[in-house]
Amino acid sequence: MISNSGFSYTQPQLQEIAADILKYARKKGASACETDISESFGQSVSVRKGAVETIEYNRDKGIGVTVYLGQQRGQASTSDFSRAALKAAVDAALSIARFTAPDPCAGLADKTLMARDCPDLDLFHPWDMPVADAIALARRCEEAAFAVDPLIRNSEGAGVSTQQSHFVSANSLGFVGGFANSRHSLSCAVIAGEGDTMQREFWYDDRRDAADLTAAEEVGRIAGERALARHGARRIRTREAPVVFEAPLAVSLIGNFVQATSGGALYRHASFLLDALGQPVFSPVVSIGERPHLPKAFGASWFDGDGVATQDREVVIDGVLQGYFLSVYTARKLGLQTTGNAGGSHNLRVKAGDDDLAAILKKMDRGLLVTELLGHGVNYVTGDYSRGAAGFWVEKGRIKHPVQEVTIAGNLRDMFRNIVAVGNDALPRGAKHCGSVLIERMKIAGR
Repeated sequence: MISNSGFSYTQPQLQEIAADILKYARKKGASACETDISESFGQSVSVRKGAVETIEYNRDKGIGVTVYLGQQRGQASTSDFSRAALKAAVDAALSIARFTAPDPCAGLADKTLMARDCPDLDLFHPWDMPVADAIALARRCEEAAFAVDPLIRNSEGAGVSTQQSHFVSANSLGFVGGFANSRHSLSCAVIAGEGDTMQREFWYDDRRDAADLTAAEEVGRIAGERALARHGARRIRTREAPVVFEAPLAVSLIGNFVQATSGGALYRHASFLLDALGQPVFSPVVSIGERPHLPKAFGASWFDGDGVATQDREVVIDGVLQGYFLSVYTARKLGLQTTGNAGGSHNLRVKAGDDDLAAILKKMDRGLLVTELLGHGVNYVTGDYSRGAAGFWVEKGRIKHPVQEVTIAGNLRDMFRNIVAVGNDALPRGAKHCGSVLIERMKIAGR
């Protein structure tokens, strides 16, 4: 078993490696340089029908180096931390830069934008989990799912995972930052019924601190109840109707929004939300904030991949887009300022409404509750959206029967603008938080 105190390198040692890289790059003629050094390890266990399926250990480390010769840029990487390998990586990056065309947008961020004070965000919580205990925990999770009902006759397994990592980022402007973080999870997937009536469902929880995880028996019970509820699913006739995205799936809509407002999509003109800044892109019930400094949160950080300081901000207020997601490079391509989002968004939170899922279904009255999405049918250039779906048909605000083998379709531009309600049932997992979402109308293709 890998020791939870067993990082091969300390933070000061990673910082020393970074300093050596920057010093050597300057010596070899680089006008600027940045580097990222990381190390991680973990353990994953899965069981199926009580028998151990897999026991996996992972340990990884790596160094990425980016050098600049004016506006020429070169990148190289290595997993070898020896001094000879570090020098070879810098030399390789410089060689690439010499043969690269100048890019007027290339280069480090302005020094004044760099993060300076980086207090502890409580992101590192080692989990001392011997493999035998992990196996026992996974078994308890799966047993709880089977105990829900005799109709739950098969399993895709239950799993326990613990991962730990730390890193250091540094550049030639004097920025140095880094921290350790952890991620622990419990999951279970089971099958209700048999033959042509089989229905699969799952549940999981994911936290920085294992002490915050939902109990294994509860994860298993929820997985079992969700599978049982899907038993007897059938198709429905093609129609247009309101659609509710259950909270675990509603976050995917926020992911679609982030992709469409990211700098890379915008400067390539590959987004349906081009030139949308200051415009209503959601209905007035939607407000989205970015909160990078929340303790224990996924996506929390005092700086982004460019070393730029992150900050709380309102991305959407009452449906109106207040800001994009930009790195230094993509901001320059667009003639804008970086938003501190090199590497992605930081802990997005959609403002919750007053209703739980039951109240949202009553508000919908008649329509489709979607609990599973299949495929990746999203065109970010046009906004066209089409995905396979499963869930439940709702009549008079109550679930009537499970639904399978349908396709829901629309356009994200219309879907965002036609959000009627956002629930207060957001799950405390992941880096995007959003309650269930009611969309006024979508196309549903079935029989």
